This record gives sequence, structure tokens and C-alpha cells, in this order.
Amino acid sequence: MRRTGLLAALAALLLGALTAPAAHSAPTAFVHPGVTVSQSQLDFARGKVLAGAQPWKGAYDQMMASPYADLNRTPKPRATVECGSYSNPNYGCTDEREDAIAAYTDALAWYVTRDTRYAQKAIQIMDAWSATITSHTNSNAPLQTGWAGSSWPKAAEIIKYTYPGGWANQGRFATMLRNVYLPVVIKGSNSNGNWELSMMEAAVGISVFLEDKASYDTAMAKFRTRTAAYVYLASDGSVPKTVPSQNLDTTAKIVSYWQGQSTFVTGLTQETCRDFVHTGYGISAISHVAETSRIQGQDLYGTDVGERLRQALGFQSKYQLGAAVPSWLCGGSIKLGLGPVTEVGYNALHNRLGVAMTNTQALTLNNRPAGSNNLFVAWETLTHGDNPN
Repeated sequence: MRRTGLLAALAALLLGALTAPAAHSAPTAFVHPGVTVSQSQLDFARGKVLAGAQPWKGAYDQMMASPYADLNRTPKPRATVECGSYSNPNYGCTDEREDAIAAYTDALAWYVTRDTRYAQKAIQIMDAWSATITSHTNSNAPLQTGWAGSSWPKAAEIIKYTYPGGWANQGRFATMLRNVYLPVVIKGSNSNGNWELSMMEAAVGISVFLEDKASYDTAMAKFRTRTAAYVYLASDGSVPKTVPSQNLDTTAKIVSYWQGQSTFVTGLTQETCRDFVHTGYGISAISHVAETSRIQGQDLYGTDVGERLRQALGFQSKYQLGAAVPSWLCGGSIKLGLGPVTEVGYNALHNRLGVAMTNTQALTLNNRPAGSNNLFVAWETLTHGDNPN
């Protein structure tokens, strides 16, 4: 009896060890800066740029030549940002996304150059928005909130934790993230997968900046569920996994949701047959959350998240590089345009973990230096290209 009880106790402990990380993702103490890019990664990139090494110097020069690094930039905040489907109407949508990317760009420029003008410009942009915005409206509001909300904490983390000149209104900025952005993105979305993945990226990043463990755990749980439902693995069974709240309870519903694709193969995503642009948004968000999680102490790259990311990158990269499209895939026709989204996942999986990624490697090297998609992705050759940290 004692032996049976001991085995049961050991089994319970083992089960707890296996399940606890997924249920309780938040670190005991948050790491800062820690949203997508860490201090050691920033130090590596800075050292390479200052040494004139490639591809980092070229990536840095590309960033500094962009409008996002313009010290004369005037932020354009609005109290209400209204974004309709396909940006119609577009009342402040582009301005908000691009100001957020500009703040992040200036934060990176500050870190590399130690020129305080860039830190002050980042602060000016963040302060302008935190003093003004109160809401997002219209049909694309959740996605817009996710996109802008992904860039803001990346900028804020670098400024708050590396700039010694002070940021008087950082508390107001935190209040903006907590009141205007987090309540929207943390709800998630039953729309196409890239929406909810971007929203969870924003929720995770904001939670790190706010040191909000409960929101971090909520966002990470939704992220894990949505990632499993976004990228298909053969081990999932005859049809892809689903998000329970979407009620995709028949094969016909799943096929319709997967853009009419009825043949499921490893690496296919829910939006592959829509177009590679939106697929790239989803893949990028997966990589960003995985990278933030790794920095915060829980490495998801060794889980199904990493495997789904690897397979999604490889599958899409193959066709982005020009492979012939078989008739069973999207009716034999796909819309390319994956975007500058491969660096983070490629670096984590290939360079850190040593996983062979032939197609992803070729596409990543072809695309260097990776710029910005002007939505929520920016300068990842600089921050993550061949970065061992």
C-alpha cells in the first residue's frame, strides 16, 4: 500500500511538473527589457553595429534612413482611432501604428548610439498618445489595438529600463496600456487566426511592461490554444485543432474556416490559402510571443509552439522561394508576400537549437536586411539576426 501511495504521489508530482508551466506562465519576477528583445540581444546588436559588421550595420543603416527614425517627426495622436475593414475608414489607424513603430525605432536608435535625442523623441511620441487616446472603434478595432499594442511596450521597455534621463510620464503611459489597450486585446477574437495571435502578442507584451501576472497567464493560455489551431501538424489528426469558442464542430466548418482547403499537411496554416501576407502576420506573432516567453524564463521553442513555428516557416518559405504549387494546395494557386517575418523564429530554432531549416534559411538570407511591414514588425535583422543571446 505504501509503495502504491508513493508511486501515486510521484505520478502526481510529475504530472504537476508537466502541466504547471502551461497553466502558470508568468515568471516570479519579470525580466526587463523583455518584450521580444532582451538587453543581451540589444548589447550584441549594438556591438556589431559599432564594429561595422554585417548584416547588422546594413540593417541599422536601413532603420536610420527610414521615416521612423526622423527626429523631426510629429506624432499625430487622436482621442478615438476609428478603423474599419481594410482600413476604411482610416481615422488615425496608420498614424497610430506608425507612431508606435517610430517610438520603437527611436528606442533602438537610442540604445545603439546613446544619442539622447532619440530617447527623448521616443518619449515625446509615447507621451503624445498617452495624453490623448481613449478608445478604438469600428470593425477593425481589435486588430488595430493588437498591432499598435505590440509595438508600444517594446519601445517603452527599452526607454524605461535603459535610458538614464528619466521619463516623467511613464505612469500615464502605463495607465494608457492598462485602460485603452489591455481590456480589448485580452478578450481575444473569434476572427481569423492572425487577429487573435497579434492581440495575444500585444497582451503578453503589455503584461510584461505592467508586470501583470494574471493578464500574462490569461494571454499565454489563449496564445497556446490559438497557435495549435493556426498551424497544422500531422500529429493533430485528420483535421486541425480548433478554438473551442468558435464552434468549428464539423469537418465542413473547419474546411471553410481554412479557406476551403481540405487536404491538411504539416506546416499548413489556417490562412495559407487566403494569402501569405496574413499568414505572415500570424507566424510573426507566434515568434514574438515565443521570444518574449523565452526571455521571461519559459522557453516555448522546445514545445509544440516551436514545432508549429518551424513547420509553418518552412512550408511557407518553400513556396515564397518559388516552388511549384501542387493542385491540392489552395486549388493550385497561392498569393505570395510573406513579409519580413522569419528572423526571430529562424534565429531561435536554427541558430540556438541547431534545427535544420533549409528553406527558411534561404528566404531569411535573401530578405536581409529585414525592414518593417509598417504594421507591427520592424528591424528584426538588427535585433535578432544571428543573435546568440
